[in-house]
Amino acid sequence: MHEILTLQLGHRANYLATHFWNTQESYFNYDFASEPSLIDHDVHFRAGQGPGGEDTYTPRTLIYDLKGGFGNLRKWGALYDQGDVEEDLNRLCVVKQQDAPITKSRYQRALDEGHEKVPKLSSQDVKYWSDFAHVFHHPRSIVQINDYELGSTLLPFEKWSSGEELFSSLDKEHDLLDRDIRPWAEECDQMQGIQIFAGGDDAWAGFSSRYVESLRDEYGKTSLWFWGLEEAGAQDQKTKQSLRSVNIAQSLQAISTLVSMYIPVALPSILPQYVQLDPNSPWHVSGLLSMALETMTLPSRQKPGNTKRGLLSDLEAALNVNGNQKIADLQCSLVVDPSSQQTRTKSIAGMATDSRIRVSDGQGFVVHEDEMEKAKSRLDMDFSSGKPSQTALSLRQWDKANHVFGKVESIRGLPTSEQESDEGDEATSRKRRRLASLPNVEKYYDPLPYPLLDSFPEIFANTKGATKAAAIHGSLSTTTQISKRTQGLQNIVSRMVNVADREALSNGLGEIVEAYEEGWDSGSGEDSD
Repeated sequence: MHEILTLQLGHRANYLATHFWNTQESYFNYDFASEPSLIDHDVHFRAGQGPGGEDTYTPRTLIYDLKGGFGNLRKWGALYDQGDVEEDLNRLCVVKQQDAPITKSRYQRALDEGHEKVPKLSSQDVKYWSDFAHVFHHPRSIVQINDYELGSTLLPFEKWSSGEELFSSLDKEHDLLDRDIRPWAEECDQMQGIQIFAGGDDAWAGFSSRYVESLRDEYGKTSLWFWGLEEAGAQDQKTKQSLRSVNIAQSLQAISTLVSMYIPVALPSILPQYVQLDPNSPWHVSGLLSMALETMTLPSRQKPGNTKRGLLSDLEAALNVNGNQKIADLQCSLVVDPSSQQTRTKSIAGMATDSRIRVSDGQGFVVHEDEMEKAKSRLDMDFSSGKPSQTALSLRQWDKANHVFGKVESIRGLPTSEQESDEGDEATSRKRRRLASLPNVEKYYDPLPYPLLDSFPEIFANTKGATKAAAIHGSLSTTTQISKRTQGLQNIVSRMVNVADREALSNGLGEIVEAYEEGWDSGSGEDSD
């Protein structure tokens, strides 16, 4: 069935994952008279039985969070009663504690009561990721860590070393792979991979590095995808900003060498006009990030035969062209309505008035694929950190200097007439492009648009209160820009890391820099960022 197991590590990761699971749940089709879903639900969900023998269908996921991070979510939810609590507590080695109950949001109460119309959510309503969750989880999915408390100023969970030490302590006491991972993995018939959502710039990164080490030792050939969440442009004190940068450097050096693909994910510093979100709301930010992530992994859960299916290993093959390029950049755009596509391609002046088109310096931009290589087509939002400011000049300079090694595009929600047809045999075309030193490009099309659910924040200007779905164009790419950003981290490491660790970390980053420069010289003569 090509199952994917999900690992959610930390509060930010759980915000993103909640949007992800709400989206997966929306693909279920309960109307037997309508067309069957294009999605293979068994990739991310498992069938089981509740205490009373009733059938259940819950996500294949493990949810780690600190004490106080789960909000009103109970380990034993509506699908499972308390009859087997003591047995599960002993099996899971969970310490039973009694905390003051957290009141459910109006939205959650309406869902529990089965109301067809639920109250409209706002940032003020969402205090925890569980406040907008739709799905029920199996009790063994919930893993609360009591060593740290969410938001604590006395014992903050920020340093890389704190995460490493926490994992070592828990693993020594419980053997986390045996307790948490193995029961899920053994249920899979043919697991295609493990996707990990985690902080890439805080203590969860250190925790993740040790977890990934254990996973790679146990599942040597399994695809491991790491989505490292970063606080882009956070207005922290200079000390905290430096700490985050060092954590990112350690994440890239330690985690990217062990996983199959490492994707840094941060809120773009500049957003197109059609995106209107509150950067201080984790509900808003995680919604936008999840939309891009969910779009790029959509091919991995397609039913065979409906559209082109791309397993995680297929996506890796397209991106990791030289065998040592495991870090990829994530980009995404809302696609202009097909009905207005003709106007878009004929009139640049007219495009500047459409709020869904990126506007910079008062002028509209559009990239025609007959004017440049398809691999360099720009999308509105770049979720990698360190992208140059999006002005006309900087974008042209970036296009000239940046070389694309491999690229995967996922285009969803367009009618068939708007989709490109790939000509010829794919393997032959790929070989021809590689021999010609051209970028390796794989495209996946899906008629399924991204659902804008009532749990999703209204962050798109032209979809408020009306449109229930959006056409999305997303991409993952391996480029020389990754080398430049890594060089910037090397400079920070040389100043901020103690002498004992500096050399090993800097050398590891240097290997990453070389991996994204090998065989390519832009000839720009520009200094590193």
